[in-house]
Amino acid sequence: MQRKSFLASVATLLAGSLSAKAASAFVSDEDEAPVRRPPFLKPGDTIAITAPAGAITETELAPALAQIRSWGYHIRLGSTIGKKDFSFGGTDDERCNDLQQLLDDPSVNAILCARGGYGAVRIVDGLSWAGFKRYPKWVIGFSDITVLHSHIHRHCRIATIHSKMCNSFPDDWAAAEPVQRDTVLSIRDALAGKPLSYRVPAFERNRPGTATGVLVGGNLRTLENLAGTPSDIDTKGKILFVEDTGEYPYSVDRMFQNLHRSGKLRGLAGLIVGGFRLKPDDPGEEFGRDLYDIVLQRIGPVDYPVGFNFPVGHQRANFALRCGLRHRLTVDAAGTTLTDSL
Repeated sequence: MQRKSFLASVATLLAGSLSAKAASAFVSDEDEAPVRRPPFLKPGDTIAITAPAGAITETELAPALAQIRSWGYHIRLGSTIGKKDFSFGGTDDERCNDLQQLLDDPSVNAILCARGGYGAVRIVDGLSWAGFKRYPKWVIGFSDITVLHSHIHRHCRIATIHSKMCNSFPDDWAAAEPVQRDTVLSIRDALAGKPLSYRVPAFERNRPGTATGVLVGGNLRTLENLAGTPSDIDTKGKILFVEDTGEYPYSVDRMFQNLHRSGKLRGLAGLIVGGFRLKPDDPGEEFGRDLYDIVLQRIGPVDYPVGFNFPVGHQRANFALRCGLRHRLTVDAAGTTLTDSL
């Protein structure tokens, strides 16, 4: 899809904003305990930045810091910024302790993960969530941070934001492509409480339908690895979104087999398939099925909507989504639309 065509097809974030809340709000769910929505941010609030997975330097953070400050927020750098233990942003203990302090601190209004990579699963079991439940705040990130999204939704029932991280902010804001700026600004709007709505063009392999449900999901490989653990995702009655990168087609098929065999594709309200950058098959080892074949063959004749090519994942078009909140998904001849319900 050409960039201009894509940008014309993705709706801008809906106009208007909701006033920032002084206390967290509750979002009801028919089958589970209510999801708590952290307070939306207002100018002067504090966003903390930490590295729970891969390493990053303060110099690499510079574009993100400048942009976040332009939104009127204060920034607190976690102790892991600039630390390095091989590929990690510090040792497991250092990363766990840094995130723990930020989760417990009532003066921190949001926690933005600096980058993904690998490492969140090595520290998640060492975290205490008591302070976080007492002082809910937005936890932001994607890819490896899927570990935190899934664990928080299962054990804390607090909404989170799936979005780009600091290492994806453009170095030159003025020269950045519109989609780069729009995706970063979607983080700002998600934090400020603006309604989020995205629309993508119709696609012949979509399955039409309309659904309402809590939005959950993230990186497919990470979700597979969480199966059977205390951080395992619950998809019953939910709208599930998945994305991934750098996998062979057969590997993606294996992951969808895992979702199927563990019951995670049954009882969904809807399925959203985001960006998937697949590796080409090795010569002589052709799998013979593309992403769309893999997904549709595995889910079978389901009665829920399925939308492909959604702007989420390891790509420039990676818009912010508020996980844990109820959304409305519509897939029809006009395209796919996802709108959150605040």
